[in-house]
Amino acid sequence: MARAADPDAHRVHGMGEALEAPVWPPITAAEAAAVIARFPAAGRFAALRWHSPRPFSAAALINTDRGALLLKRHHRSIRSVAALAEEHRFIAHLADAGLPVPQGLASDDGARAVAIGSSCYELHVAAPGIDLYRERQSWTPYLSHDHAYAAGVMLARLHEAARDYAAPPRAAAPLIASYTILPAPDPLAAARAYVAARPRLAAFLATRPWQEQLAAVLAQHAGGLAGLADQPSLWTHNDWHPSNLLWTPQGTVRTVIDFGLADRSCAVQDIATAIERMLNWLDLPQTDAIADPAAVTALLAGYAAVRPLGAADRATIARLLPLSHLEFALSEADYFTAVVDDPAAAALAWDGYAIGHVGWFATPPGRALLATIHGTGG
Repeated sequence: MARAADPDAHRVHGMGEALEAPVWPPITAAEAAAVIARFPAAGRFAALRWHSPRPFSAAALINTDRGALLLKRHHRSIRSVAALAEEHRFIAHLADAGLPVPQGLASDDGARAVAIGSSCYELHVAAPGIDLYRERQSWTPYLSHDHAYAAGVMLARLHEAARDYAAPPRAAAPLIASYTILPAPDPLAAARAYVAARPRLAAFLATRPWQEQLAAVLAQHAGGLAGLADQPSLWTHNDWHPSNLLWTPQGTVRTVIDFGLADRSCAVQDIATAIERMLNWLDLPQTDAIADPAAVTALLAGYAAVRPLGAADRATIARLLPLSHLEFALSEADYFTAVVDDPAAAALAWDGYAIGHVGWFATPPGRALLATIHGTGG
């Protein structure tokens, strides 16, 4: 039997490799019992089993007399009930299309989230599958090329299922991988508008030459943005990495989880994000060898087995990849300035992630990865 979770010993992933004390306190047994009482189908609370190490919210696996559930708590400054409803509607659409996604429970007022005090809670049936990567950071390579291939297959299935989902883009909120800068006619102007709409982020960036930095990387990779506005628009996952997938014993994907960054973008952006999440960024600057081109080839081959990728698609993905993390890095910097007041983490999000990661693609391993993507068959 699994050991009960110990909130006092709980640590979460930080911006680097070390585990850190959580910003958001772990869910307690009393809290879980009070929240699940608002969900009629949940049953009676029995025990806490595990606390998630992910840092931007608090989540726990719990047992009730009706089975295992995942309870997730968000601060209302990050996710409101309305914002969670945007995610839940997309998940429901994917489920109706046959994609294996979590099953959310309805609260006593019929919604799939509840607001209590400064927090919002959502509750899901514990999703089937083996959580092989649950203690690993988001930027984590797949354990095998077979896993990468299987992830590509499932990503293509998700894009197929999302093609007829007509919801507009999400409302602005922290920690959402929106898609307003890269496809804009003037990406630098769009970035200025993005920052101006977030006063704490604007104040933080005013201390550094951010517009000159961004203009330089946009000019360096301007070819990657050509034609993005013409890409077919669809809702995408936007956080496709191994720990957001649950697995079968045979190494295929059993369930897709964590739609917290989902929003309307396009397939090539989502594929580029999936590749960006495969890179061992936390190994920089100790080594430039942070990519496994064969694993990327496997992911693209899996995707192309369901949705063919032509030469133009592969070229667009390769050109877009160096900039694919830009808007979410800005969102992270906004979170660390407007929500939790952590200027060191905000600096890492901007200097290290938004700008610094772009430079890696000019190194020999970075150029080799982009060449591999250009040449991958489909």
